[in-house]
Amino acid sequence: MAKQRYWLMKSEEDEYSIDDLARDGTAPWTRVRNYEARNLMRDEMSPGDLVLYYHSNANPSGVVGIARVATEPYPDFTQFDEDHPYYDGKASRDDPRWWLVDVEFVRKFPRRVPLREIKKHPDLGEMVLVKRMRLSVQPVKEEEFEIIRSLAEERD
Repeated sequence: MAKQRYWLMKSEEDEYSIDDLARDGTAPWTRVRNYEARNLMRDEMSPGDLVLYYHSNANPSGVVGIARVATEPYPDFTQFDEDHPYYDGKASRDDPRWWLVDVEFVRKFPRRVPLREIKKHPDLGEMVLVKRMRLSVQPVKEEEFEIIRSLAEERD
């Protein structure tokens, strides 16, 4: 069995929020059209890996909860749908270009951990989120995951 890994996945709050995932229980992580993020999902994610759920383009942007990778990677079905905004005419069912995993809701944090707080934390300065903010799916070290989980439990 593979060692558990940790990730951060971004979703815009008005597109698919942690509350939406809580309502649905499990959802496919569609709409990734960045090759590096795709490769991480396709080649490195495994069921049981834990995910920091991040709301981007929010006020403030930040980590709002935890999800879990629920499935092995499989082709993103939106790439084959000509009516879908994420259709990819170069993809085929025999040679898919885009992959996804399903994620399942674990919990919503009692408070959001804003990006500005993450950037200020002395032990989080090397996080991919801080160094390469635009990547929508990114690896997280176990220690970083635990620090953010701890920050989310703190009361103001």
